[in-house]
Amino acid sequence: MLFKEIHLSGIKSGKITLAFRRWQKASVKAGSLIYTSIGRVEIGKIEAVSEHDISDKDAQHAGFPDKEQLLKSLNRGGSAGTIFRVAVSYHSADPRIELRGQAALPEQEFADLERKLAKLDRFSKQGDWTRSVLFAIKENPHLHAIGIAKLTGFEKEWLKLNIRKLKNLGLTISHPVGYELSPLGNAYIKMRLAKNHGCFIGT
Repeated sequence: MLFKEIHLSGIKSGKITLAFRRWQKASVKAGSLIYTSIGRVEIGKIEAVSEHDISDKDAQHAGFPDKEQLLKSLNRGGSAGTIFRVAVSYHSADPRIELRGQAALPEQEFADLERKLAKLDRFSKQGDWTRSVLFAIKENPHLHAIGIAKLTGFEKEWLKLNIRKLKNLGLTISHPVGYELSPLGNAYIKMRLAKNHGCFIGT
């Protein structure tokens, strides 16, 4: 679930407490947390509504001046699908920001990362992928997903989805164009290289 920056500011300040979306079916669940540029946004009650159920006050709580402007936004891509009213609120800062800024990696935390990355490899149909992708990003900072895909042999959309998993571990940083390793990601690779005497890929 994506939000415009102007609406995110309103959510963080508490002025915006609702969001309206037109979906075939609800794409988020009540109680889930969405990572955004302002931190984590919590999803509250979700209910299907008709255009007649929406009031000007609802529209204002969603960051629009009135119902008419809200409906224009909802109908911009066509009127197919159901309108959902979603309660939203600011939850907390993004914990990944503090995590990825960590430049030193204690032995136990390194071991925990090793286990998590091994699990990502084990449950992937692509086989072992985490280390080759991390190494490609390290050697090619700010390279876009298509470029990383060509270097690693993985399909672009699959790669983008799975780099997000590395980001959730605090290992990568996403930019408007491309990616780079976080301080934590660089610390992990440094320790991995040291433990394997300079052999990174395929170890």
